[in-house]
Amino acid sequence: MARKPAPPRIFIDESHVEHLERIAEGALRRSPELADRLLAELARAQRVPASKLPGDVVTIGNSATFRDETTGKERTVTLVFPEDADISAGRISVMTPIGVALLGLRAGAHFDWETTTGETRQLTVVTVSPAPVPEMGTAATPTPPHAASA
Repeated sequence: MARKPAPPRIFIDESHVEHLERIAEGALRRSPELADRLLAELARAQRVPASKLPGDVVTIGNSATFRDETTGKERTVTLVFPEDADISAGRISVMTPIGVALLGLRAGAHFDWETTTGETRQLTVVTVSPAPVPEMGTAATPTPPHAASA
């Protein structure tokens, strides 16, 4: 019997951990498997200050391009908190199966993915683009919708 390879190492911005734990705990009744998976990923992650997080790590606000190694098809998404998700704009929630799977991975990491039909595929993180940092005095990034009403 072949041993399953160890999951790739993951890194989490330590400033996001508390919010991510609250999100997962809040989802325990609605999506217990997904919530448990996120909590397990947070437990095994190396927690790093944002200033020391490698630039090629998928974290909240970063865009990631990943490839399905079976089909060769690539997709680019931006990982966001659930309240900022908009699938039509390519912003996927960390509380989706692919969001949990991508969280904390570095460019080049391979991971197994189970499709909705139960087929296992191997995906590879091709590139990670850090969230843009707005320059002082400019509106380089739009204000998130939930911040505009605050």
